[in-house]
Amino acid sequence: MSAKAIREYDGKLLLAHYLQQSPTMATTQPTAAFAQPQTRLAQVNLSEVNTTDSGDKISAAVEAALSRAERLNPWLTSTKLVAKPDQLIKRRGKSGLLLLNADWAQVKEWIRERAVKEVAVGEISGVLKTFLVEPFVAHPAEVEYYVCIQSHRDGDEILFTHEGGVEIGDVDAKALRLQVPIAQPLPDSESIAGKLLADIASATQRAALATFIERLYAVYVDLNFTYLEINPLVVLETADGALPQVVYLDLAAKLDQTAEFESGDKWAKARSDAVVYGTAAAEAVGPAMDFPAPFGRELSREEAYIQELDAKTGASLKLTILNKEGRIWTMVAGGGASVVYSDAIAALGFAGELANYGEYSGAPSEAQTYEYAKTILDLMTRTQRAEGKVLIIGGGIANFTNVATTFKGIIRALKEYRQALIATNVRVFVRRAGPNWQEGLRAMRELGETLGVEIRVYGPETHVTAIVPLALGQASPAAVGAGFRDSLAKQIPDSTAASSPGTPATMDIADPLQSRPAVVAPAAAAAAAAAAAATAADDKPSWYAPFTANTRAIVYGMQPRAVQGMLDFDFICKRTVPSVACMVYPFGGNHVQKFYWGTQETLLPVFASLAEAASQFPDADVVVNFASCRSVFASTSEMLGLPQIRTVAIIAEGVPERHARKLISL
Repeated sequence: MSAKAIREYDGKLLLAHYLQQSPTMATTQPTAAFAQPQTRLAQVNLSEVNTTDSGDKISAAVEAALSRAERLNPWLTSTKLVAKPDQLIKRRGKSGLLLLNADWAQVKEWIRERAVKEVAVGEISGVLKTFLVEPFVAHPAEVEYYVCIQSHRDGDEILFTHEGGVEIGDVDAKALRLQVPIAQPLPDSESIAGKLLADIASATQRAALATFIERLYAVYVDLNFTYLEINPLVVLETADGALPQVVYLDLAAKLDQTAEFESGDKWAKARSDAVVYGTAAAEAVGPAMDFPAPFGRELSREEAYIQELDAKTGASLKLTILNKEGRIWTMVAGGGASVVYSDAIAALGFAGELANYGEYSGAPSEAQTYEYAKTILDLMTRTQRAEGKVLIIGGGIANFTNVATTFKGIIRALKEYRQALIATNVRVFVRRAGPNWQEGLRAMRELGETLGVEIRVYGPETHVTAIVPLALGQASPAAVGAGFRDSLAKQIPDSTAASSPGTPATMDIADPLQSRPAVVAPAAAAAAAAAAAATAADDKPSWYAPFTANTRAIVYGMQPRAVQGMLDFDFICKRTVPSVACMVYPFGGNHVQKFYWGTQETLLPVFASLAEAASQFPDADVVVNFASCRSVFASTSEMLGLPQIRTVAIIAEGVPERHARKLISL
């Protein structure tokens, strides 16, 4: 999930620094009708302190953190203050976790009483380790407002109510709303006031709020927020006729973590010591944004280890422990499959026994898969259950992940934990498919014959979640099927089809060392056009069916492994014309790339320009886009601008939400 909550401290620093800097999203930027007060925020951070530390060590750490806050923020000793935990806790006031109108001595004592101690908020318990201290702002209740900006598939939505504060009530029922469609400008201040501020009598406050909302939305878009709520938002008018001050007293926010490459430097700068404390000698670049775990969900040592592994690889490794005493553990390949398996377990009434949630995907190495599997097996075998435990190693049909390679890592971990698995009475159920799936399943089946642990192995002949009811005793083995049968000696069998592909075999490929702008000679273009014309009459796809048996694609990016896999699949299916027409690689000149068609070599042209590739192969109406998350928006926009392209398959993960929504709207 890309939308990650941030601390109130960080959210207010972002807003304070960029409120007057972010470029407007309106057609014209109005003159601000409000004054921005000086930002004063002090953080008391004890996140490195553990509850298992001695009382003296915890007390010393608390005093050191309080002293540091006082040293960096001398204003703490001369003003009335507000103190509260800053750990993504909702309704802190109603939970007794808010101190108002206190001096620094009272704040320190209040923090000492609660720091590194467990508290219950509703049904959730957690340890308080981070506190926010800021000046107390006295104000009448009638100047408290509520504003929220949130993102939806079709655009952004601004909500506003003229009544804010603790007793705001049902926001959805009473809020006025303003929709901002994707790629559309924000309305002018008068329109904002007419849509959202009709219940405010004061013209001064209405003007201040209208221009503040314009600025707030500018920051929201500029910094890739996905949610931003201020309650209460206070407008303080002055007796001398100066601009009213707009103060955001309480704030909750989420950022799009996948947009860190785009906005990460801005997030860091607003939180640097030079900006926060105004000292010229301080570091001008702040720390990377911290995305804390939800209250009551501190990362365990194992979760932190997998998170560290995930950060060091291009693959995806995720682990969340739900119930360490649960008897159902999963090791699922793919984010979508992890949801499907969890839903299947919950649908059978075993949600309370589900011990973990996570996934491994993106072609992790054998070593990475071993470390991931070892971590899960270690957690699983720490405690015993009378009825034993179940390990579900599941997954759909992999695109590029080598099943045999990842299974080598899992098998290595299973062998290492053999005695613990036997002692814990663990049964293992496997369902997987994809590249080299037979080799991987064969190795897993052979392991089951020698390990001393029951291992049932199933392949693509079995429904993806069929092993779940079998593992949980809700279905018999006969209902699931006989399981994996090693029926094929090799995955690319001999074929009676022609040994050379149809269109590429007739291509007159240009010498890549020559300076000709086009790779494919007219004869090749004519062959491609003839192939398209021959199938046009009976192969024209319906508007709702993007693919047919004769669909041809352009592969964007230098991905020879993926292309070879597609050609192998074509050959197995006895296609006469390969599904890959050509490749596009913008960072090199036109050339050709060697591939195999069955056991024969063939050449595919590689173009530096997408437009040139499309013109040379007018029958190709699909693009498989391997561009990275940083460049996929620009490249996909170009693809969608070509009339012949009907389908674009985006492989990149971690595309910023705002980019994805713009692509959907094109």
